[in-house]
Amino acid sequence: MKKHWYDYLWIWSIFYFAMGFFNILFAWLGMIDFFLPLALAIFGGNKFFCNHLCGRGQLFLKLGAGLKCSRNRPTPKWMYSTWFRYGFLLFFLTMFGNMVFQTYLVGAGASSLREAVQFFWTFRVPWDWAYSAGLTHDWVAQFSFGFYSLMLTSLILGLIVMVLFKPRSWCVLCPMGTMTQGVCKIRARGKVPAEKS
Repeated sequence: MKKHWYDYLWIWSIFYFAMGFFNILFAWLGMIDFFLPLALAIFGGNKFFCNHLCGRGQLFLKLGAGLKCSRNRPTPKWMYSTWFRYGFLLFFLTMFGNMVFQTYLVGAGASSLREAVQFFWTFRVPWDWAYSAGLTHDWVAQFSFGFYSLMLTSLILGLIVMVLFKPRSWCVLCPMGTMTQGVCKIRARGKVPAEKS
């Protein structure tokens, strides 16, 4: 099968997390993976990003299927359920909103910069080597720490379900995938011609 340029975007995932480890400000590049799927769904009405451009999904496939790191068990039905996917999306958006609020507090001077990455939104890991004070505004760095925490936590969750189930099981519950699917459904409804009376 012919390879396309986007078949190598799993390298982007590795690059992103590696660069964020050494300089937390690279976390801002992750916003591409946040806005591009939504833009393609809104203007294209499809999940092209999820199916072709998601470096994380490709990485899970590369590790799970290519390197045999997955048990390749069927993804549980409850993970496909609407209540679980939208519940997880709501939880993710709540965490994202809290991160934005913390960034606002630092920007407004009501809180000081927290140079730590949080795994699973709970475990704080000092990440101070990845940022030198004064490089940029504190709120910019605060957003970087918060966003990298979200991205790293979702990567770890994805790796866990990759090992336990099929390689791309994360794609079933991915918040971005759920949002783009919702956008595509709304667009599809808008294209249904009205019945003649």
